[in-house]
Amino acid sequence: MEPRGTKRGAGKVEVAEPRNKLPHPAPSLPTDPALYSGPFPFYRRPSQMGCFSLDAQRQYHGDAQALRYYSPPPTNGQCPNFDLRDGYPDRYQPRDEEVREGLDHLLRWLLEHRGRLEGDPSWLAGAIVTWRGHLTKLLTTPYERQEGWQLAASRFQGTLYLSEVETPAARAQRLARPPLLRELMYMGYKFEQYMCADKPGGSPDPSGEVNTNVAFCSVLRSRLGNHPLLFSGEVDCTDPQAPSPQPPTCYVELKTSKEMHSPGQWRSFYRHKLLKWWAQSFLLGVPNVVAGFRNPEGFVCSLKTFPTMQMFEHVRNDRDGWNPSVCMNFCAAFLSFAQNTVIQDDPRLVHLFSWEPGGPVTVSVHRDVPHAFLPTCIHLHSCGYT
Repeated sequence: MEPRGTKRGAGKVEVAEPRNKLPHPAPSLPTDPALYSGPFPFYRRPSQMGCFSLDAQRQYHGDAQALRYYSPPPTNGQCPNFDLRDGYPDRYQPRDEEVREGLDHLLRWLLEHRGRLEGDPSWLAGAIVTWRGHLTKLLTTPYERQEGWQLAASRFQGTLYLSEVETPAARAQRLARPPLLRELMYMGYKFEQYMCADKPGGSPDPSGEVNTNVAFCSVLRSRLGNHPLLFSGEVDCTDPQAPSPQPPTCYVELKTSKEMHSPGQWRSFYRHKLLKWWAQSFLLGVPNVVAGFRNPEGFVCSLKTFPTMQMFEHVRNDRDGWNPSVCMNFCAAFLSFAQNTVIQDDPRLVHLFSWEPGGPVTVSVHRDVPHAFLPTCIHLHSCGYT
């Protein structure tokens, strides 16, 4: 019998590596849902640390000027009859998707509020900083069958930064986006215009331009398992009538979907679309998603509220449904994988995590352009921002 801590090689006994050595990067991370079906991991209720706004020219403002206020139509049982095609394409200013912003806006907020965070410097040094949308993709990965992703990761002063990279397939798909899909994207923003006012108690004004440069973003702190998180996500509106005025519990997510007419259509909706709605809203701590269901002519025929914490009930007994525990356990496993892989503290060094449906998450290592995404002056109190 060989002593513990040894392994037999080619005709000789080799001493195994000491356990306290930094772990070698695992070559890959499996994504099979069955591997992550344990108990729901600890997830700390997200708390808002601050916010920022982006204006019609996509310029940053460290305030809530872009926040809109939930103002639904009277609930008298009538069809809202919102025309989601109104203003397309004449009153539509879409954001330039060729501009890859990365973490820039969130990093600017971080630099401006570093003093607040430095009261507990060890917390930020061990944290993961990213966008909510990137975490959403991680949550849905075990059930995703169509779209892959890439996440670039760099460590600086102990903090791990994660920023999405557009895959070649996603770029090709975006550039070849059919006119109908572009119009459907517009309809989602138009719905928000019908449901939101510029001030509390105000009335929506759908006559103006739909400009997708404008955004209000919440910055939140949370923890998944033993991973401290600081992330930001775009918020559609706040509800002045919410039971608690404390963000994020006063926020509302607005969505559109096509009308459903059969049990099969509803089943597909619960399995696929509701999963993404749940992941997005649960991460941010948004309690409700309000959906406008549109007919083929583009008019909203009905409104339905989906409480985030009740979404799983729609698929609980569906053997082809999704499980929140699987989503969160996989996300926690990925964050551990990333933390253990990105050891070197160097903003110019990038580990690129890649995933395609049906396969594991793999990782490759790069330096500088085009993959580096952290500004070289991140450690200073200014990055030349004005």
